[in-house]
Amino acid sequence: MSRVEHDRTHHAKIATGVGDPQCFKGKAGKAKFKVGDRVRVKDRPDIFYTRTMTYVRGAVGTIVRAVYESPPAEDEAWDNTDNVVWFYSIVFSQRDLWPEYHEVYGGDTLETEIPEMYLEKA
Repeated sequence: MSRVEHDRTHHAKIATGVGDPQCFKGKAGKAKFKVGDRVRVKDRPDIFYTRTMTYVRGAVGTIVRAVYESPPAEDEAWDNTDNVVWFYSIVFSQRDLWPEYHEVYGGDTLETEIPEMYLEKA
């Protein structure tokens, strides 16, 4: 007979009736960054899963808002919902991400959400 290693319904139990990521509100502590801060995305290795795209790693962008608090995907994939962090919406210049991006479209931007643990002051 197999033994259950962890409660597979844990996340559903805490989010039912509240929603996700709302069920983690107030659990990440004070946000490290604020709107307008320039940040660099750390080029950290990912072993299994991450929501931080490779093409933004090493790039500098601007925080446009602290979006929500949630466990990072790397933890949540393993049902670890105890490590709650801030996620930020960050805007990048397309030309900073792709140097070959045509200058005619030099004002184009990309906005994405990145967990705090991947960010450092630029």
